[in-house]
Amino acid sequence: MPGPLRFVLASASPRRAALLAQIGRTPDTIIDPAIDETPLAREVPAAHAARLAHEKCAAVAARPEAAGALVLAADTVVALGRRILPRPEDEACARDCLTRLSGRRHRVIGAICVRGPGGEERHRVVTTVVAFRRLSRMEIDDYVASGEWDGKAGGYAIQGRAAVFARWLNGSYTNVVGLDVCTAELLLTGLGLGPAGTPS
Repeated sequence: MPGPLRFVLASASPRRAALLAQIGRTPDTIIDPAIDETPLAREVPAAHAARLAHEKCAAVAARPEAAGALVLAADTVVALGRRILPRPEDEACARDCLTRLSGRRHRVIGAICVRGPGGEERHRVVTTVVAFRRLSRMEIDDYVASGEWDGKAGGYAIQGRAAVFARWLNGSYTNVVGLDVCTAELLLTGLGLGPAGTPS
């Protein structure tokens, strides 16, 4: 009889690995997809997130280390209308993101792609609406100085210091952190991964 299905996480994000561990899903292997994440011309946020999740999943599924395994990939986009906010690479960009988000609602769009060992794929896009209160210049400066924005979509981490910026949210909190674990679990079990805690 074949052994338990192996589970590979296609992500360089420690937040996604931590969220999966929180629900008892520890990947057998974690592989950085290392793909180009530049938006295409006129690409809308939901389509961008879905495309990247699919491309990450395909890139990792083709690796020898993922042969015969179930692969999960995800992408998170912070959107103001049709504008995709970046993952800031410097303080100026982080400050610009927070200034744009101040006093406004925005969407956090999380796309998930799961690929079974036989090549079958399942996809979902989850959207959470987040409302930021108006931020003072000092608050923005202090947050930028903290460095917490580094590598975060939209330049903030709701699970960190930026928790005090969000007046409310509508939808999945874990989606804003980096992965909607409810949807991820449904996709994983739907493609044959055993119950959480099953030896791999």
